Amino acid sequence: MKKDVANWVAACNVCQLVKAEYQVPSGLLRSLPIPEWKWDMITMDFVVGLPVSRTKDAIWVIVDRLTKCARFLAIKKTDGSVVLAREYVKEIVRLYGVPVSVVSDRDPKFTSEFWKAFQKEMGTRVHMSTAYHPQTYGQSERTIQTFEDLLRMCVLDWGGHWVDHLSLIEFAYNNSYQASIGMAPYEALYGRPCRTPLCWTQVGERSTLGASFVQETTEKIRVLKLNMEEAQDRQKSYADRRRREFEFDVGDSVYLKMALLRGPNRSITATKLSPRYMGPFRILERVGPVAYRLELPAIMQAFHKVFHVSMLKKCLHRGDEVVAEIPLDLQPNLTVETRPLRVLERRVKELRQKKIPMMRVLWDCGGVLGGNLGARGEDES
Repeated sequence: MKKDVANWVAACNVCQLVKAEYQVPSGLLRSLPIPEWKWDMITMDFVVGLPVSRTKDAIWVIVDRLTKCARFLAIKKTDGSVVLAREYVKEIVRLYGVPVSVVSDRDPKFTSEFWKAFQKEMGTRVHMSTAYHPQTYGQSERTIQTFEDLLRMCVLDWGGHWVDHLSLIEFAYNNSYQASIGMAPYEALYGRPCRTPLCWTQVGERSTLGASFVQETTEKIRVLKLNMEEAQDRQKSYADRRRREFEFDVGDSVYLKMALLRGPNRSITATKLSPRYMGPFRILERVGPVAYRLELPAIMQAFHKVFHVSMLKKCLHRGDEVVAEIPLDLQPNLTVETRPLRVLERRVKELRQKKIPMMRVLWDCGGVLGGNLGARGEDES
C-alpha cells in the first residue's frame, strides 16, 4: 500500500505542474560535425540593445567553425532579410565563398521565407536550433561574450562611437590565441601568423620559401581538425558530468517548461505563482538524438514544435484514472456508517488447539456494498 500511495502521489497532475525538479538537465552534449575546410560551416547571431551609433544599433556576428575567424558587421535592428542578404554577399560570399551550412537560432530574420529561399538558391543548408536552446550555437554566444568585453573597454578608454572601434576589435580578436585550435584564427585562415605591433614575427615571402605552400596548408587543416576534435571531446566530458541521458517514446505524454513563456520583458509578479510546466502534450516524432516534435494545440501554433529534451518532463499522470467519489455520509474521523444485510458464507478455521468460527457478511456502506470475512464473537450479528 505504501508503494501504491507513493506512485499515485508521484503521478499527481497538479504536483507535476508546480513542483520544482532537482535533477540534472536531461540530454547529453551532442557536438556538431567538424568542418572539412575553411568557411564551409559558419554560425551567426545578433547583438542588440546597443545605443545608436552612426545610424547603427546592432551587430551581426558571423564565425567560421573551423578557423574560429569572426566578422562583426554593424547593422540596424530593423534591417530585413533583403538588406541582410545583400550585406551577406558583400562581406562573406565575396571574400570566402558560399558556405556549405549555416547554424543559427530561430530569429524572425532567419525564419523568414526570403532568407530560406535565398540560402536554398545559394546552395547552403540552414540548421536552426530547437526552441529556447541556445547551446546549439554556443560558439556564437561565447564569441559575443568576448566581443562585448572588448567593445566595453574600447568605449570606456577611447569614447566616441562604438562603430569606429569595430575594425580594431575584429583585428584583435582574430589575432588572439584560441585554445580549441591551438593558434590564432588569422594564422589558421591564411597559414601564417599576422604581423602586429605586439608580435614582430618575421613574415612574408621568405617564410614560405623552401617548402610547398599547399602541403603546409593541408597540414595546417589536419592539425586544426585534430585540435578541434580534442577540444570537443574535452568539452563533452565536462558537460556530461552535469547532465543525464533521458529518452522518450513516440506517443508518450510530456510536460513543457513554462520558462519559455517568461521573457525578460514580463513582470516577475505576473509569473511568480504560475505553474512551472504546462501540458501534457503528446510526442509525435523524434527529431535527432535529443529533440522531439510535440502535438501542440491550435492556440500555440506560433511556437516551434520541436523542443530539446531538457525542456520536457515525462507525464506520469494517466488520463483514464477513475477516482471513487467521496461518500456523502463521511464522518469527521473518515468513517462511514455501515449496516449488515445478510450472511454470505460460514466457515470454521481450525488451529492446533482451537477452532474459530468465521462468516462473510454483506455490509451496506452508504450505498456501497462490501463483504468481510471475520471471526464471530459472543455477539453474533
